[in-house]
Amino acid sequence: MPFWQSDTGTGTGNGNGNATSSSTTTTTSSSTSSSSMSSNGNNGSQQNQSNQLGETRPSLYYSTNAMFFVTKSLLPTRRRLRLDPPNKLFFPNEPGKQVRSAIGIKNTSKSHVAFKFQTTAPKSCYMRPPGAILAPGESLIATVFKFVEPPENNERLLDQKSRVKFKIMSLKVKGEMEYVPEMFDEQKDQVAVEQILRVVFLDPECPSPALEKLKRQLDEAEAELEARKKPPEDAGPRVVVEGLVIDEWKERRERYLARQQVEVDSV
Repeated sequence: MPFWQSDTGTGTGNGNGNATSSSTTTTTSSSTSSSSMSSNGNNGSQQNQSNQLGETRPSLYYSTNAMFFVTKSLLPTRRRLRLDPPNKLFFPNEPGKQVRSAIGIKNTSKSHVAFKFQTTAPKSCYMRPPGAILAPGESLIATVFKFVEPPENNERLLDQKSRVKFKIMSLKVKGEMEYVPEMFDEQKDQVAVEQILRVVFLDPECPSPALEKLKRQLDEAEAELEARKKPPEDAGPRVVVEGLVIDEWKERRERYLARQQVEVDSV
């Protein structure tokens, strides 16, 4: 074989071998670099996902809590008191005079409950009693006094009633205790608004079921007030606080000693 063919073939073979090896090296390096890039990309995406999950979890926690409190605020408050009438105070329409209304209040819970009145017109309205503590199942009729101002500039009482409102608040207390208004300020987080009462005026000259019921409740409230003023009936001999001595026995003892003294003097 001529030398140029062998040289050419060898050269060609070397050239092809070099080309093949170089191409193989290039392919391997490119595949290695692509795999490393893909692995780096996968690691980066996983890290990004973990960071996103880490950022999402607190937001989900706070959003869940927010939804819980919003749902709780939208739920109706459980009532401790039952009111009669449930959401209104009826007054006779007598401008220039002080008129009265009445509302029945009953404790429907299983614990002692304190209640308190509030009004948007404290200068012209007051309540009797302004507050009290009711035992479970106990009830009373509260009287509300209001001065009815004469309408000005042909103002209708319908407009006046929308401005004056009353609010009854309740507070759960532990057992029997003396009522003091300050307990509502000391336990504000436990105070519940039972009802907002709006004022409704009735024509005293026009008979109606609401007016008849109002008169009946006012009579019952006066009877309850008189009963509270009376001293408790004696169920037996009175007990004197000094030494807890029964009066009747004390009087007998004194008469006996007096008789004994007379007999001694005579002897």
